[in-house]
Amino acid sequence: MTTTRGQRDPLTDFTRRTVSVDDVDKTVYVTGSGPAVILMPEMPGISPDVARFARWVRDAGFTVYLPSLFGVDGAYPLAEAYETVVRRACVSAEFRAFAGGGTSPVVAWLRGLARIAHAECGGSGVGTVGLCFTGNFALTMALEPAVVAPVVNHPSLPLDDPGGLEIGADDATALAERVQRDGLKVLGYRFENDKWCTGQRFAAYRALFGDAFDGRVLPDEAANTNPPPFFRDIVGCAHSVVTAHLVDQDGHPTAQARDEILAFLNERLGEG
Repeated sequence: MTTTRGQRDPLTDFTRRTVSVDDVDKTVYVTGSGPAVILMPEMPGISPDVARFARWVRDAGFTVYLPSLFGVDGAYPLAEAYETVVRRACVSAEFRAFAGGGTSPVVAWLRGLARIAHAECGGSGVGTVGLCFTGNFALTMALEPAVVAPVVNHPSLPLDDPGGLEIGADDATALAERVQRDGLKVLGYRFENDKWCTGQRFAAYRALFGDAFDGRVLPDEAANTNPPPFFRDIVGCAHSVVTAHLVDQDGHPTAQARDEILAFLNERLGEG
């Protein structure tokens, strides 16, 4: 399915489900077959570009679970979303947007979703892909044993600490132990001069996980120069490697990053 730039994505090729974890209900869009991959949206929500990436994951042979965490599902990202979505998320009890907050509480719900997805799809485990505001969620979800393939894309939290990680101290220790014990690998992407996901943040991941963290950096000039208004006017820099700033051309660095993520998921989740 394709959508025209500027149009809302109706998401009609996804099954809209209500999933309950610990008596908390959330909408989750599901599509595809094969091992489970949980894809979390970036700000300001499940945009057409996020849905496009979900379809690429689906078409690579996976069942995609796309939870609605904020914003209007399928909406084209306009600058006005800063007031209507971003500010609300920053003060929400579910998220820890600023330094000192530790792991966002919503991650506990997402770990429950990973358990459900693994039970439904089987296989060796579940992949997780976070984007921007949810970037680090893909990693902290790995405290759920079913998660075996975390991908952190341009993780932006905490917003006020460029070298910080949105991980509580106990969770950081537990994650480092799991990485060492289980041979977990963590794949990450960012643009070189991204002000929301800095080199300091990737250095902090490496300090915690060592060579198990594979952080890949793309040049700013590789970014799509005509992103939606939210990314042009609010984000204001090359940021979203596989969504708003991706250039869908064979051999392009952002398209290569997309293909590398799909290969990583296949390697970690494939049943061969």
